[in-house]
Amino acid sequence: MGRRGRAGHNGGLSGSVTDRRGDRRDRDGRGPWPGSAVPEIVTSVGISFDHSAPRADDKGEHMATSRRTVLCAAIGTLAGAGALTSGPAAALSAPAAGTPRTAPVDNRFWSSYGDWRRGTADGVRTVVHGARPAVVIARPAGVLDHTDPHTGRTDSWEYATWTSPVHRVGTPATEVIPSWNAHTPPGTWLQTELSCEYADGSWTPWYVMGRWALGDADIRRTSLDGQRDGRTSVWTDTLAVDDPAAGVRLVAYRLRLTLFRRPGTRLTPVVRRAGAMASDVPDRFTVPASVPEHARELIVPRYSQNTHIGQYPEYDNGGEAWCSPTSSQMIVEYWGRRPSAADLSWVDPAFADPQVCHAARFTYDYAYEGCGNWPFNAAYAASYRGMNAVVTRLGSLTDAERLVRAGIPLITSQSFRQDELTGAGYGTAGHLMTVIGFTPEGDVIANDPASPSNEAVRRVYRRREWENIWLRTKRYTATGKVASGSGGVCYLYWPQHPTGAQRRALAAVGVR
Repeated sequence: MGRRGRAGHNGGLSGSVTDRRGDRRDRDGRGPWPGSAVPEIVTSVGISFDHSAPRADDKGEHMATSRRTVLCAAIGTLAGAGALTSGPAAALSAPAAGTPRTAPVDNRFWSSYGDWRRGTADGVRTVVHGARPAVVIARPAGVLDHTDPHTGRTDSWEYATWTSPVHRVGTPATEVIPSWNAHTPPGTWLQTELSCEYADGSWTPWYVMGRWALGDADIRRTSLDGQRDGRTSVWTDTLAVDDPAAGVRLVAYRLRLTLFRRPGTRLTPVVRRAGAMASDVPDRFTVPASVPEHARELIVPRYSQNTHIGQYPEYDNGGEAWCSPTSSQMIVEYWGRRPSAADLSWVDPAFADPQVCHAARFTYDYAYEGCGNWPFNAAYAASYRGMNAVVTRLGSLTDAERLVRAGIPLITSQSFRQDELTGAGYGTAGHLMTVIGFTPEGDVIANDPASPSNEAVRRVYRRREWENIWLRTKRYTATGKVASGSGGVCYLYWPQHPTGAQRRALAAVGVR
């Protein structure tokens, strides 16, 4: 069963950092790419590794509902048992006539050669890797000892950092959710941090938003709940304002990547895309109805999480809670990618669809104790060759229709009572499923992993019910209590070379 994001370890790496310049500061894998054969194009200029928050006078770029749960288990009873050039993107595109106003969402993802060069480098360099710009370790900035809280093991790691320019959001935000796309060969891992500027000019501390590797042999990938400064907190994968009603808003942020490797090796993480979605979605129990525009159904593989009930319970009790990785695997395979036979060799051969077990293991968050960490799912999808993946918010079903029409399915996060979604047959405090099409009447065609079999995964849900449970930020539980909704959160996965229509559809929803 899925669970509430739980309080965990405070942010930052334990231990001390020995810098190449001799001073000491207290501060806080797996993949297809070899770490030692990266062609250098340009070497970035290094500066000192400063753990303090960005200054309020740093020059920046122009360019909300608080998530407390991602629960994948049903509360009720189941029925029937080209690389894009990154750039600043303001709020979502203006709605067509007759459609509701889109939510204030700001996406900024660094991925181009120029993007990486405009950041601040300390020990990293910009390269072209697999025809894609990326940052890798050039010369380590220092060495630190890190104790993994989930294994108790202490290891030494060389590190280097890349820090983004200050990005000023188009609309002051109450939430920021990062995404990153990287390869982490064995012996490497990655840490992502955010620091945000308040409207009064002060800054949050650097919050650790994830320690991540695709594999689980070197570190255990983890979020770090419990980080806070009295005005903002980290809830698993989301940096959120504690009291939006008090008017507290975030007007800018910087993102920092710390790349780690075993000392004395030439291994390196390869980071191809990193950034964040900032949003201020107003509290709402209902959302305006949209007008159907486009009917299309995409042919997407169908997998049920419930055929894996009881399998590998060390990963959030098994398939009953695997809605997110099951959905991710469906979309990864839609784009023609899948794990190799060698990748799946660890899975019991008696289990059907072993790739779903694989996705669960390699999205599992050891602090959250679940597979529903949003950025970890995106990072898993992007670990496949030539894939991009981000977490964002959409403002209406019209945006989803635009993507589907261009051939891009999406994975959506929603919560609802059993009586709120006709035909689902269950209620849930948080569930992920894929949107693969729309009927001529505008109803939503979904691959719902909370189905008794693969054959039962395809569902048609009523448009009005669907858009409300997905886009709202507040809801009433079966006991009458007020709980949160995702406010339109979704995962978007797409290939390195999208079609022109796909490129335009992504740009229309603010993703570049």
